[in-house]
Amino acid sequence: MRGKPLFSNLQYCTRCCMPETQEGIKFDEMGVCQACQSAEQKIHIDWTKREYKLREIIKNAKSEAGSNYDCIIPISGGKDSMFQLFVLVKEYGMKPLAVTFDYGWYSETGTYNLINCLEKFNVDHIKFSVNRELIKRLAKRSLSCIGDSCWCCHAGLGAFPLKIAVKFNIPLLIWGESIAEASARATYFDPVRRYDREYFTKVSAKLSADEMICDYLSETDLNPFQIPSAEECKRAGVYGIHLGDYMFWDEQRQTEFLVKHYDWKESAMEGTYKSYKGVECIMVGVHDFTCYLKRGYGRASFHASIDVRHGLLTREEGFALARQHDPIRPHALDYYLMAAGMDEDEFYKIMEKQKVLQLKNIELPVYKNTEKHLEVLIPIGEQYVEKYKYCKMY
Repeated sequence: MRGKPLFSNLQYCTRCCMPETQEGIKFDEMGVCQACQSAEQKIHIDWTKREYKLREIIKNAKSEAGSNYDCIIPISGGKDSMFQLFVLVKEYGMKPLAVTFDYGWYSETGTYNLINCLEKFNVDHIKFSVNRELIKRLAKRSLSCIGDSCWCCHAGLGAFPLKIAVKFNIPLLIWGESIAEASARATYFDPVRRYDREYFTKVSAKLSADEMICDYLSETDLNPFQIPSAEECKRAGVYGIHLGDYMFWDEQRQTEFLVKHYDWKESAMEGTYKSYKGVECIMVGVHDFTCYLKRGYGRASFHASIDVRHGLLTREEGFALARQHDPIRPHALDYYLMAAGMDEDEFYKIMEKQKVLQLKNIELPVYKNTEKHLEVLIPIGEQYVEKYKYCKMY
């Protein structure tokens, strides 16, 4: 299976399948993107030395914690967060507090994976759930503001762990994948952006909670998404690290390990040929589809580029997979439109305005999804209520 780029007017990395429209992407003099540069750098890094640095960070965190939790691990139940728990609990003997921001779109598989990882590693856990009516209003606002269905998730994943860190005086937050791993915005030798209190705003949410206020979203509504002040974070000594900066990161091998040894479950995913990224969320297909409509590539391009870097695909095979999956309209769009209270024409009109300059006046192909999705694309909470509302429990 061989292919070529979907858009002939765009510059693509000369090694992988990522176009110039990826946010923050930079090419070197040979046309190689930063993520591909990072993939090469990983081979030359002394990971033993980096692991020593991780041990030192962990040793200091344990010493300073005393009887408190050693760190906070933000988890979703996805492959990365379960692997984080495995490494930190099983390999380094840490006592973490796991925290979850429930953005309201959990899938059945994701709910299982979240509960399973808590049971497997016996960690204490705090979960915050946003009320469903607010999620729907945020879904509508998100599309026109950032050209993405998921501001609620992006902002909540940044704000909630920080709130808990400040409230419980737990300075260290530990995330998984390094921003250098597959992002266009950094390399392992040039990290550019380190974790700080505004990290998720800059990387994914794009807008602060205050900037989301409108006639149907009040300051009170958006309180859960407010980041603690710089003074509060300084008082608590909050800092964060990514495990992927201290150990060789290989999401495919890590996923295989979790499936084999800890019963982590994969699921069919919209918009790509892999079955593990974002299994906890029913809306990931819409998120990736908006990226395609805005920037001309989706999750399949992203996954194919990773596999090209790892030598699992040729670049031409990667382009063929991207052509096959990126333009497919996701089934989950039906639920999103209902939740956001808009019709499909309005959705495409909004996304047309969000297109990057290089794709203006270019009609992006969108194909009907002819395959039945294997998982119900309705939040698990709604599924449970519908299933049991007429059942006599006792």
